[in-house]
Order: sequence, then structure tokens, then C-alpha cells
Amino acid sequence: MKPFRFQQFDINQSSDVFRVGTDAVLLGALSNVINAKQILEVGTGTGIIALMLAQRNSEANILGIDINPEAVQISQDNFYNSPFSDRIKSQLQDFKNLETDEKFDLIISNPPYFEINSSEKDILARQRLELDFSDLIQKASQLLSDAGLFSVIIPIDSEKEFTRICLSDNLFLQRKIIIKGIQNAEPKRVVLEYSLKESETTIENFVIEKSPRVYSDEYLELTKDFHLFNKKPL
Repeated sequence: MKPFRFQQFDINQSSDVFRVGTDAVLLGALSNVINAKQILEVGTGTGIIALMLAQRNSEANILGIDINPEAVQISQDNFYNSPFSDRIKSQLQDFKNLETDEKFDLIISNPPYFEINSSEKDILARQRLELDFSDLIQKASQLLSDAGLFSVIIPIDSEKEFTRICLSDNLFLQRKIIIKGIQNAEPKRVVLEYSLKESETTIENFVIEKSPRVYSDEYLELTKDFHLFNKKPL
């Protein structure tokens, strides 16, 4: 499988590891990374989100964990071949069992969001088989620093359930970015950022394509430091 090329790094991919997609690019580009010195990515896959965050914040140290050994190997290789190799690493780890005294300024994940089903495609990455919302949220609340952020991208119809579980673990919604695939369509995804501190929620809207196969101006601006814009949308 051909590498996916960005301006400052390449992503080697495998048919057995969830490939580069728009959700990951959006999460990597939209999440607030300004004050994050210690970052944990849960379910790093190819490492694309971790690499984007490393590019955006030159002071961040990033740990990407995954339960899939092949994903860990691929992400390790992608990290090693990037300009950020000295401050980014990958580890084979089940997030539910992660033991550390460290607190993270940003915990980020593009989590499995489908209920368990009969599909054989990307089972661990797509289905809530090994990590459901409750497990993810509970552990994130334990490992988040006092001023840290917990950032995810999920289907918009899962937002209420996700936020309800977060509240039960004392995580409060700070920022919501409603994602439309195309102008005038119904939104399908949402980026959510939670904190241990209660505050008013900021709501934003974002459109990926202004017409079929034509990126919106805001998407071009958001990803201008990452994409090589000689190809169609993902």
C-alpha cells in the first residue's frame, strides 16, 4: 500500500491497520494543542494524529498507544522517519490497563464508535469491542491534568450519550465543533473537547466540501500546513 504523503511527513499504511481518513485529519488539525506539553493518543493506528500534533506544537512530547501490534509497528516506523522522532513514541498498550503516575495535558482519540456487529473490516478500530465509551472516558478522567483537555471525534448522533457519560466522570464539555461533509447536508461528525473544569461550551461549525469533491475554503485553510493539495478529498 502506497504511503500517504503530507508536507513534513509520510504515513506508511497497511490493509490490517485503519487507514488515513478525514476524521483523523480533522481531529489532528482542530484539537486545541497550544498548552499541551504531555499528550496521549489512544488508538494511534498509523500515527497520523500524533504526527499532526507534533508538527503543531514543537514543545509537546507525545505517546501513542494501540492494542494492535501491527499498528504499533507501523506508527513506530512513521514516528522514527518523521522530523519529530525525538519526542514522539508508540507503545503496545490496552488503555484500560494503562498504569502511570503521569498526568496528560491532552488525551486525544478517534475511538471505535460502532456497536459490535458482524463486519470483519477494521474490527478493533471501528467497533466497541475492546474499548467502549465508558472505559475510554473513565480512564481519561483519571489521567487528565487539572487544566488538560480530552478531545475526540465521534458521530454526531453519539454526542448526547458520550457527554452524559463524561458528566458522570466529572468531565465537562468545553468546545463542540459540528462537522458537515458538504454544505447544506446534515452534520455527521462532531469534535468534542472536555475538561475537568466546568465552563461555558463554545460551539463552532465546520464544512469540509463546499460542493461535491471541492474542498471548502475553511478546510483548505485548516490543513494548509499538512496536505499536498494535488489530489481530491479523502
